[in-house]
Amino acid sequence: PSTSSAPRSHRGHRSGGTRDDRYRSDIHTELVQAALAKHKEEKMGLPMPTKRRSAFVQSPVENCTPPDTSSASEDEGSLRRQAALSVALAQSLQSPDYWINRSLQGSSTSSSASSTLSHGEPKIQPLPQPSTAIVDVLAHLRIENSVPPDVTSSSSRLDLPPAVKGMSRGQSRCSMLDNTADGVPVNSRVSTKIQQLLNTLKRPKRPPLSEFFLDDSEEIVEVQQPDPNTPKPEGRQIIPVKGEPLGVVSNWPPALQASLARWGATQAKSPALSVLDITGKPLYTLTYGKLWSRSLKLAYTLLNKLGTKAEPVLKPGDRVALVYPNSDPGMLWVAFYGCLLAEVIPVPIEVPLSRQDSGSQQIGFLLGSCGVGLALTSEVCLKGLPKTPNGEIMQFKGWPRMKWVVTDTKYLTKPSKDWQPHIPTANTDTAYIEYKATKEGTVMGVAVSKISMLTHCQALTQACNYCEGETLVNVLDCKKDMGLWHGVLTSVMNRIHTISVPYAVMKACPMSWVQRVHIHKARVALVKCRDLHWAMMAHREQKDTNLSSIRMLIVADGANPWSVSSCDAFLNVFQAHGLKPEVICPCASSAEALTVAIRRPGARGAPLPARAILSMAGLSHSVIRVNTEDKNSALTVQDVGHVMPGGKPHTHLGCLPTDEIGEIVLNSRAGGTMYYGLPGVTKNTFEVIPVNQAGAPIGEIAFTRTGLLGFVGPGSLVFVVGKIEGLLSVSGRRHNADDLVATALAVEPVKTVYRGRIAVFSVTAFYDERIVVVAEQRPDASEEDSFQWMSRVLQAIDSIHQVGLYCLALVPANTLPKTPLGGIHICETKQNFLDGNLHPCNILLCPHTCVTNLPKPRQKQPVGVGPASIMVGNLVAGKRMAQAVGRELGVVEDQDLIRKVPASHKTSSHRVFLSEALQWRAQTDPDHVLYVLLNAKGVAVCTSTCLQLHKRAEKITAALMEKGGLNTGDNVVLLYPPGIDLIAAFYGCLYAGVVPVTVRPPHPQNLTATLPTVRMIIDVSKAACILTTQPLMRILKSREAAASVNIKTWPTIIDTDDLPRKRPPQIYKPPTAEMLAYLDFSVSTTGMLTGVKMSHAAVSTLCRSIKLQCELYSSRQIAICLDPYCGLGFVLWCLSSVYSGHQSILIPPLELESSLPVWLSTLSQYKIRDTFCSYSVMELCTKGLGTQTEMLKARGLNLSCVRSCVVIAEERPRLLLTQSFSKLFKDLGLSPRAVSTAFGSRVNLALCMQGTAGPDPSTVYVDMKSLRHDRVRLVERGAPQSLPLMESGTILPGVRVIIVNPETRGPLGDSHLGEIWVSSTHSASGYYTIYGEESLQADHFNTTLSFGEPQTLWARTGYLGFVKRTELLDSTGDLHDALFVVGSLDETLELRGLRYHPIDIETSVSRTHRSIAESAVFTWTNLLVVVAELSGSEQEALDLVPLVTNVVLEEHHLIVGVVVIVDPGVIPINSRGEKQRMHLRDSFLADQLDPIYVAYNM
Repeated sequence: PSTSSAPRSHRGHRSGGTRDDRYRSDIHTELVQAALAKHKEEKMGLPMPTKRRSAFVQSPVENCTPPDTSSASEDEGSLRRQAALSVALAQSLQSPDYWINRSLQGSSTSSSASSTLSHGEPKIQPLPQPSTAIVDVLAHLRIENSVPPDVTSSSSRLDLPPAVKGMSRGQSRCSMLDNTADGVPVNSRVSTKIQQLLNTLKRPKRPPLSEFFLDDSEEIVEVQQPDPNTPKPEGRQIIPVKGEPLGVVSNWPPALQASLARWGATQAKSPALSVLDITGKPLYTLTYGKLWSRSLKLAYTLLNKLGTKAEPVLKPGDRVALVYPNSDPGMLWVAFYGCLLAEVIPVPIEVPLSRQDSGSQQIGFLLGSCGVGLALTSEVCLKGLPKTPNGEIMQFKGWPRMKWVVTDTKYLTKPSKDWQPHIPTANTDTAYIEYKATKEGTVMGVAVSKISMLTHCQALTQACNYCEGETLVNVLDCKKDMGLWHGVLTSVMNRIHTISVPYAVMKACPMSWVQRVHIHKARVALVKCRDLHWAMMAHREQKDTNLSSIRMLIVADGANPWSVSSCDAFLNVFQAHGLKPEVICPCASSAEALTVAIRRPGARGAPLPARAILSMAGLSHSVIRVNTEDKNSALTVQDVGHVMPGGKPHTHLGCLPTDEIGEIVLNSRAGGTMYYGLPGVTKNTFEVIPVNQAGAPIGEIAFTRTGLLGFVGPGSLVFVVGKIEGLLSVSGRRHNADDLVATALAVEPVKTVYRGRIAVFSVTAFYDERIVVVAEQRPDASEEDSFQWMSRVLQAIDSIHQVGLYCLALVPANTLPKTPLGGIHICETKQNFLDGNLHPCNILLCPHTCVTNLPKPRQKQPVGVGPASIMVGNLVAGKRMAQAVGRELGVVEDQDLIRKVPASHKTSSHRVFLSEALQWRAQTDPDHVLYVLLNAKGVAVCTSTCLQLHKRAEKITAALMEKGGLNTGDNVVLLYPPGIDLIAAFYGCLYAGVVPVTVRPPHPQNLTATLPTVRMIIDVSKAACILTTQPLMRILKSREAAASVNIKTWPTIIDTDDLPRKRPPQIYKPPTAEMLAYLDFSVSTTGMLTGVKMSHAAVSTLCRSIKLQCELYSSRQIAICLDPYCGLGFVLWCLSSVYSGHQSILIPPLELESSLPVWLSTLSQYKIRDTFCSYSVMELCTKGLGTQTEMLKARGLNLSCVRSCVVIAEERPRLLLTQSFSKLFKDLGLSPRAVSTAFGSRVNLALCMQGTAGPDPSTVYVDMKSLRHDRVRLVERGAPQSLPLMESGTILPGVRVIIVNPETRGPLGDSHLGEIWVSSTHSASGYYTIYGEESLQADHFNTTLSFGEPQTLWARTGYLGFVKRTELLDSTGDLHDALFVVGSLDETLELRGLRYHPIDIETSVSRTHRSIAESAVFTWTNLLVVVAELSGSEQEALDLVPLVTNVVLEEHHLIVGVVVIVDPGVIPINSRGEKQRMHLRDSFLADQLDPIYVAYNM
């Protein structure tokens, strides 16, 4: 509402905070204090958000006033992280030079710790504070390891834990160190805050949730049962109330223009309008004579001088926009009456200030619906409008094309002698159109007919008892509403002298209207509560004001809940200055019905007007209950007098009992007639027939809806309790936005809220309205104060209105969108909130307390049915078992290789050892190039033929035997950058009979993070020796390395850069194929380091399987852009070429960072048919080269040669990424069928890979709700809540996959979700060691089904998925079984009894705002934590909090506990491009993320 927006005057001698308590009715303030007293007056136990210093929005210097030294308010963000600052600290920051430094550097936002404190501030240690450190508040609470508290439980009420007094930091710390939760020591600040949050959330929620049904197939939103104690209306049915009849006065004019003509002729010297300049001095006075002559000239000009005689631009009945600033009412009056005389329809609108002005689009909608093509304006105003570079008026957003006409007198033509304006008797033609904004922000035009205009003026004259020649002071906007009706129309009808006090004058001099009343002895004043308040605040400067001349003080917004207190307070102050109590006349009006009711000016000694003290709880159920007992939740309203003469109101559309509140509807000749140009909406508003309780219409008469909520009280007095557009309906109860604003304002706003600017609106989240409160924060408010204020508002609204707030946001002063008169533009504010453009500087979300309609957590049903009966059930139902099998791994295929390897090399089982394959190739085809290594420029820096590789491996073997002192079967770590040295070292180890372990080398720029992992693998694998290069050897022994690991205990390090040319005495040959070939170590996404054992047999069958699937032989070339350290990447890089003889072009992924196109240009240059890459490589190309396809095409890059591009991964296929990649590079000739994925796991490095033979990978759509219940429900594409899943590639030869219930270990049917088990000769033979969790993992290998095929041995992949038989045929002609991977079991989150996959929540989060670069989720003690990387400016950080909370609630039915906003690149990612969520979690809990903002949702 525009009233809640009073700007403060900037004159220096007025103390800063005086006018902030604008609507502080004493009643309300006491009420709020009482409510808060209930909630303990100590500091709050809410965890305060953590904020990085630069994220504090610095206000521009001119807004800052130096903090006055008496108050302990420090400037924003004085410490990097403000856990809680003591008063002592605040005062130490108060020196003036400190303040000057701060405001000068207000613009710099730095995010690193070092620079944050380098601006010449004292480096301050936070002092221990006994009672206020929020950090320690709950430190003494033990965190029990056994059962994490269930945050989701539902029960009764938000109580915030009181702070713990008198705990010193020392005591609290030691009591925490011995407790751990989830294995994380809880001594970090973050976990303390989370613990606090948990304790707050453990408190029961408000409404005790009733039982509701669980539907097996759908989660149903909890339906709130009606509360039996709800007050019900009991009164008898209401009867329409009639206003007194409109008196007939002989000399009333036949039309409003006629009275202007009369006064212009007979009383030409009499003053009509006086206008003030910005200082409050009279600027000019317009007499009735001038007003008449100028309006005539304008009417003549409009009709005759625009366009030609044959084609006039305007005809009577056309609509014309009036664009005049409020400071120039004279021009507006002339234009308005000029239009009436010309019989064109004026549409007064606000002056558009910029192309993007708040609401200018909606004004465009108004102009369009009214068909306006011409705008009248003044010369000064025209000069001020924004122009295009060539000097034309800018085309405003959403506006129709406009012609602009300047109406200053010098441009008008005097009418010719014979021209007379046509003044017909008032009829039902439209006279003018008044604009009105709806709750949604649409602007519509209410058309008022000539007869309505005249009747309304007559009714006002009768009700207000206007007499000729009175003086009226008008402070309202004269374009619309009361300002237009009293100050422009009725005043002219009665020859009143109007003194207009524009808004700009009020800003500079709030007393100006009172002074005008005093000077002119005005009889009537027309004001809003705001003006009463301002005058009251400023009255001390005026000693000699006298208001005894006033007979009527019309309060235009007397229907507002806070108007009572403004009127009372004003009377208190000014009664001493002659103001009589009976002259205060509140009134109620609406754009549609014009004036609904107005209090008549009382006679001396008449009884004072009525008051009603109503119960808020009753109001929320739309019932009138007089509140007697509980003063804390009462609303006092004053009456707005009787219905207008000639009017007949009625409350509500359905005729109500007398004690129920409804919408006031009015039947009167003096109302609006329609929304111009919008017949549909008109019918619903202007032609309503009320019905009685049975639903039958009463009478024939159509009423107009006023949009006001209220009731008719005793003595036919009208009471208004709110407006329809301010109604917020939350779970069946109605709350009034204005009431909530009043409550929030009563919570000591002086320290926090800037000029009392507060907006309240509701947003829809999870099937209900949720209340959002947004306020502007004073530039000098401290974090602590703001947070304190927010927590208090929560409690006050909870106590008084019994409703929970969803979100409370504070934005920097002066940043909310304004309405033309400086109020808050609610619709724009709401839109900004939903779009993430609000840029708050403080935010608190309370979804845990106010979202009470979540479905009940799912109880896992005990499996009463045995697995065998499930299988039998499936067979009976005709469902096949879910399994998929690759082709046979025929022995025949490799006859040539086996035949050629001499008999001495063969083992009994026809298997070929890789070391033998290399020796054989070196003999038979020595010059065949096996490997080509490229650098960032695409140049081959190193190549290796079969013979060179063999020779180099021999040299390494010799060195190992000499220097290493190794025994057969010892483990040797290979520490190499990706390249051919790594491959040679691997075969060197095989030749020496030792077991190689490939390890990613540490990153020289980031040793502290990467070296410990290297150290850990070396320790876990019990390596006897390290093979590496010289530069890496230097790093391992460097001083920097010593900082993060113990460098004295490395095993023997051998550098293989310059080895002597020696041959080993003999090459080792393993006695059996079951001997270990190598160890494969990898860190899983959950942060577990696991090493699996790969035997020689597994290695050769895996190579054979890949050879068959991808048709690899020695004449082929493939390109590999993968990390060669583990999994399938290592197999393709080091093993496959030696087995199959094809040439591998190696591109280390790191090279892409310096030259993105190197991989794609290699494919094009070498005409590669098959290439293998990782998701990180694909993402780099998509993000980095997506915009450059034209340029690459011009360079001749052509990808039409690529037949298959396989992404090697151990996760669910990333459909969006592969699709974007295909689409982006389609222009370069990439076939849409080329891109596919492979799937491997720890127990089996390759289960599927899209080969040459199988059908294209298929995509299915799965219902996300069913996945959470561990079920698969296939839906159509585009179904709501559907998730697209792509098949992971064809099953490899020799592999069998089955889907198993992880609990019962029984096989499942087709399209059922379960764990993927694999049976294959190339599965790993077991874990080497699992760091920390040996017992858990022992059953991953060699497991049998609980029934079915007891003899087959399976390995458990640890991934959930399903097999679906498709309509496609595979290479053998059978129907193809597709394997769909859903996600890793270890990673899933169990919340509310349901199973969630992090990637699904992350997809929703990343989609919610353009500035979220990447996100990750994890849980901690049942709280869902969302970490989002912010790619935009830090101002946007807090915008993300409500958006993230909303999207997860809407799409996943989960409440986010903590939202952490961090810089790009903080979420750790492994070499395969998978997020390391557990690392992230540990860093977060150890407080190492340096987040921009951490929000703890209540």
